[in-house]
Amino acid sequence: MKERIITGILGGALFVSMVIVGGWIFALFISIVASVAMIELLKMKKIAPISLMGLISLLSMWLLLVPTSWFDQVMPSYFTKVEIFVFMILVLLMFTVITKNTFTFDQVGFVILSSVYVGFGFHYLIMTREIPEYGMILVFFILFLIWTTDSGAYFVGRKWGKNKLWPDISPKKTIEGSIGGIVAAIIIGTIFYMIVPIFPSYLTALFVIIVASIFGQLGDLVESALKRHYAVKDSGNVLPGHGGILDRFDSLIYVMPILHLLQLI
Repeated sequence: MKERIITGILGGALFVSMVIVGGWIFALFISIVASVAMIELLKMKKIAPISLMGLISLLSMWLLLVPTSWFDQVMPSYFTKVEIFVFMILVLLMFTVITKNTFTFDQVGFVILSSVYVGFGFHYLIMTREIPEYGMILVFFILFLIWTTDSGAYFVGRKWGKNKLWPDISPKKTIEGSIGGIVAAIIIGTIFYMIVPIFPSYLTALFVIIVASIFGQLGDLVESALKRHYAVKDSGNVLPGHGGILDRFDSLIYVMPILHLLQLI
């Protein structure tokens, strides 16, 4: 427990500091974090990170991760990120033939989906921080919503939880806890909005709060399903007492793309 608390304080302080600093330093920090997360996924699938397939996987993730401004400085303007990513998918499919199915179609699908999951998730975190004037506040707003949802779900579920939410994936989570997490997020999110009104109306803020709370919980379940499928307790051990990077960022990297795709931020 002591180790968990120390790791939480130090890790939280580092992440908050990076969010405050912002700019290329934050983007570089998140790129490193995302790389560790991708390596955790590769190890779950038993793909060696330091191998041809592992390096291609990391490269495809980085392609989706990096800010467009970085990409435009490196690649000619007539190549888009999507076009290059599609080309990499075709290369991966080619490897199923070259390796005589040592590298399987199933592994190709895993690499593609993992690249999108990790790459886009952290990409939209970087993009949110880069929003002029209120990017930093917006990142903290989403973080508070996720942390509040987790805490509310834990305490309400422990006190009143009786009906299992999704026992096959996460046996301890309850419907009562999930609802309690959403209610807690609405309360804290409303207070945050009253202090810092970063949205044009409270109705918009309320919609963001509810979406972030619900999909934050779904993001946690997605990662739980991954771990259960690959029979691992934690995604990694880089954070003593907390597991891996994906164990800590699963909700955040699921929520950020959703909010952007719904054009809420």
